[in-house]
Amino acid sequence: MSTIRGAEAISGVYAANVTMEDGASGCTVIVCPKGATGGVDVRGGAPATRETDLLRPEETVNVLHAVVLSGGSAFGLATSCGVAEELERRGIGLNVGVGVVPIVSSACLFDLMVGDPKVRPSANEGAEAVRVALDEKSTLASGNVGAGCGCSVGKLAGPDHAMKAGLGQAVAHEGPLACAAISAVNAAGNVRDPETGAWIAGITDDAGEHVVSPAAAISNIAAGAARLSFRTNTTISCVVTNARLTKADATKVAQMAADAYAHAIWPTHTTNDGDTVFVMATGEVDMPVDVVGATATVALEQAIADAARSAKGAYGLKAACDLA
Repeated sequence: MSTIRGAEAISGVYAANVTMEDGASGCTVIVCPKGATGGVDVRGGAPATRETDLLRPEETVNVLHAVVLSGGSAFGLATSCGVAEELERRGIGLNVGVGVVPIVSSACLFDLMVGDPKVRPSANEGAEAVRVALDEKSTLASGNVGAGCGCSVGKLAGPDHAMKAGLGQAVAHEGPLACAAISAVNAAGNVRDPETGAWIAGITDDAGEHVVSPAAAISNIAAGAARLSFRTNTTISCVVTNARLTKADATKVAQMAADAYAHAIWPTHTTNDGDTVFVMATGEVDMPVDVVGATATVALEQAIADAARSAKGAYGLKAACDLA
C-alpha cells in the first residue's frame, strides 16, 4: 500500500498520485478505508469542491473515506466519481443497508492554462489513484506529480513572470501526535520560507533569475496598469492526523491550519484563489484540539514550502531549483 512520505505513524491512511504529464494535470488521492473524522475550511473566493457541506459539524454523516486533490478546474471533480466507484467495488464506504456509499470530498485547482486544456483528470484517473494507493507498496512523491503537475505560482505580474510549483508534503509531531500535510500549490502569490520569510518561488525579475516581492505587481493592479487572470489559481491541501477528533474539532483544526497559507504564501485567499484545507482524523491519540491545530499548521507550512522546493522547471516555467 502507498503511504504519505514520513507518515508511517499514521496507520491506515494511504495516498497516491496519477500524473498526466502531456496535459500538465493530475490528481492526488488520500484514502482511509476504515473511515476518518473529517473537517474542512474554504477561504478562497473561487473554490471548486465536492461534499464540503457534508463535513459541517451539524450534518449527520460522521465518516470520510477519501479526499481528492485534483487539477482540471471544475472538470476535475469527475475524479471523485471514479474514487467512489473504486471504493464501492472494494466494499469500502458507509453501510446504507443495500450496499455501501463511500464518502469522498474533493477540491480542484485551475491548471488549464499550463498544458493542454482538453486533458484533465477523469473518473478513470480517480479509480487508478485508489488502486495505486491500496495495492502498491510505494511512497507518495512530491513535485511535478499528481495534482501538482500543472501548478504555478507568482502570477500577479502575468504568466511571463510566473514560476513552477507542485505537490508538497511534510509531517510534524508533538509527542505521540502526528500531523501529515499534503498540498498542491497553485497560488496567485509568492511562496516564502515560513521560518525565514525568504522567497522560494513566485514572481521573477525581468531577467528571470531572482524572485521579487509581489508589492510592485499589486501596486500596478491597483493603478489599473495590470490585471490578474480571473480565477486561475488555488492551493488545495489535506492534513491527516492520528488525533481523536469530533467533526467540530476537525473543522477547528482545518481553520487553524489554513493560517499556514498566510505564513507561507503572500498574498493568499484572494478572489482568484479557491483555497481549501481538508482534515482527516483517524482517532488513535488524545490531544487538545489547539495542540493538534498548531501542529497541523506547522506541517502544512512545510508542505507548501516543499511544493515550491521540490518542483522542477517545466511547461516553459522555471522552478526554484533553476534559480541561482
